[in-house]
Amino acid sequence: MAKQDELKPLRVGAAREDGPAVLISRRAADRLRDGSVWVYRGEVEQVLPGPGATAVEGGSVVSVVDGRGVGVGSALFSSASLITLRMVSGLVGLDRAGYLAEVEGRLGAALDLREELAPEDTENDACRLVFSEADRLPGIVADRYGDLVIVQMLTQGTAQADVRAVVARVLSERLPVATIVERPDPRIRQVEELEESPQEPLFVGSKTGGPKLKTVFTINGLKFAYDATAGQKTGAFLDQRLNYLAGAAAAARGRGQALDICTYQGGFALHLARVCDRVTGVDASRAALEVADGNLELNATQLKAKVDWLEADAFDVLREYEGAGMRYDTIVLDPPAFAKSKRALEGAMRGYKEMNLRALKMVEAGGTLVTCSCSQHVSLQEFQAMLASAAADAKRRVQVLEVRGAAPDHPAIVTLAETSYLKCLICRVE
Repeated sequence: MAKQDELKPLRVGAAREDGPAVLISRRAADRLRDGSVWVYRGEVEQVLPGPGATAVEGGSVVSVVDGRGVGVGSALFSSASLITLRMVSGLVGLDRAGYLAEVEGRLGAALDLREELAPEDTENDACRLVFSEADRLPGIVADRYGDLVIVQMLTQGTAQADVRAVVARVLSERLPVATIVERPDPRIRQVEELEESPQEPLFVGSKTGGPKLKTVFTINGLKFAYDATAGQKTGAFLDQRLNYLAGAAAAARGRGQALDICTYQGGFALHLARVCDRVTGVDASRAALEVADGNLELNATQLKAKVDWLEADAFDVLREYEGAGMRYDTIVLDPPAFAKSKRALEGAMRGYKEMNLRALKMVEAGGTLVTCSCSQHVSLQEFQAMLASAAADAKRRVQVLEVRGAAPDHPAIVTLAETSYLKCLICRVE
C-alpha cells in the first residue's frame, strides 16, 4: 500500500447537479467493464462534487464516469486510500439510501450462500459469513465463532453508523448470536484514515445478560477458544479449515513426527496430533502459544500425539534444526503474509524460498510437506516456481499431491485475483 505522501493529489472539478461523480481513465473504465471492481488513485482524472459542495467527502457513494461521459456504475469513494473507488453497483447515480438497501440484500444473499456451503453441525460452528468484494460487499468482513460474530469495517464508506446498523440488524435477525463485535484492522484503519470504531458491541442478545466476548467454537470436530479482545484480525484462520483436514490426511500416511512452523493458535498442529506420534508447534508469539496450549487441553481426549510448543522465530528454528540434522515425517509451513505490497514481492519470495528449502532438507524420504502462502501479491504460479527452485537446490524430488486454496466460505472472484490470496500445496518429498 502506498504511503500517504506518495499518493497523487485528487483534482477537484466543478460541482454536478445530479450528485458527486468521479471521472476515470479509459483504461480503468475498460477494466471495470471486464469485471474488475477497483479504481486506483492514479486512474482518477477528476473528482466532481455534488450540488453546493466543494469537495467529495470520504465514504461517499459516487457515480463513476469514463472520459466520454458514459457512466460505468457507482462506487464507494476513499479520500485516503490508494484504492480510491470500490464499485458497489453497475447503476449510475446510486445514493446512500440505495446503497444501504443493496447492503441489506447482499448480506442476506451472503448468509444464504453460507448455509449451502458451510452448514452448522456438531463438527463445525464457525465460518466466514461475509467476505468483502467476494460477496459484493467491499469493505465488510464478518466471521462467526459459535454464538459470537466479529465484523470489520475496512473502508471510509463502510465504517459508518448507518452501515453498522444494517449489518448488526441483518446478522442478529438471521443468526442465533449472543454478541456482535466490531474489531478494527490497525493497518487498514491508518491507510483509510478511519476514526476509532465503537467500543461497545454492535449487538447484544437479550438472553445473554451482557456482552459475550469469549467463546469456544468447533472446526472439524476440534474445539478452539476465542477471545474477541485478543488475537489477529477477526481472530482465527477459518480459511484453512479444510486444509487442516487435508494436511492431517497426508500426514497419516507417514505418521511419526511433525513440525508445524508458524502454528499461531495450533490449527495445523492439533489436527496433526490426531494422527501423528509427536508434534512440535513453533510460533514467535507467546500469547498465541498460550492460546494454543489451552486449545490442546480442550481436545486432550481425542489427540494421540505428544505436543510441544516452542516460542521462537521460524527462520531461526529452521536454520538450527536443519544444521542439527533434524528429520520429520511431516512439516507444515504456514507463515503470515510476507508480501504486504507489490514492492515487497522480491523480498517475500526470498523468504518463502529459504523457509521451504530448509524444510525440504528435513523431510524424511516419502514424507509430507504442507506449504502455504496467504500473500495476495504472490500468485500460485510464482509460489509453485519458488517451490520448484527450492526443490532443485535441496536436490529433492517433490510431487504436488494437492493444490488447495481457502475454504468455500471464502469464495474467490475470477476477475479479482486478490480474492485467491491463499495457496496451500500438499507435497510428497522423495
